[in-house]
Amino acid sequence: MSPYQYVALRCVPRVEREEFVNVGVVLYCPDHEFLASAIRLDEGRLEALAPGLDLASVRSALAAIDMVCRGEAPGGGGERATAYGVRVLADTQSSRFGFLKAPRSTVIQPGPVHGGVTPDPADELVRLLDRLVP
Repeated sequence: MSPYQYVALRCVPRVEREEFVNVGVVLYCPDHEFLASAIRLDEGRLEALAPGLDLASVRSALAAIDMVCRGEAPGGGGERATAYGVRVLADTQSSRFGFLKAPRSTVIQPGPVHGGVTPDPADELVRLLDRLVP
């Protein structure tokens, strides 16, 4: 059994209303060198919650998350300003998961970080998607 962390991905069409629909999961399991996302987009529910929502932009944001998981997003690890100057970040699964789980005020937001243990992170990702995303 290996420990893992995950976040549910939320579509928050109007941040000020604090209403959301879960649209996916990102799971990170360092023991298996596994970082992946699984998406299930119920466009009907989103349209009911936010008529006129730009669903193409939502799909694009979710595709970008998948690219970050695979290490295919442009820009590598990037840089972070610190009190001592600028630090170049390594492009690792750990740093990518750190980027994906960071709170943000956009239409696609990560929920709180949760954890567990599993023998198979790919199966666990599917199980979490089925449980958390209607």
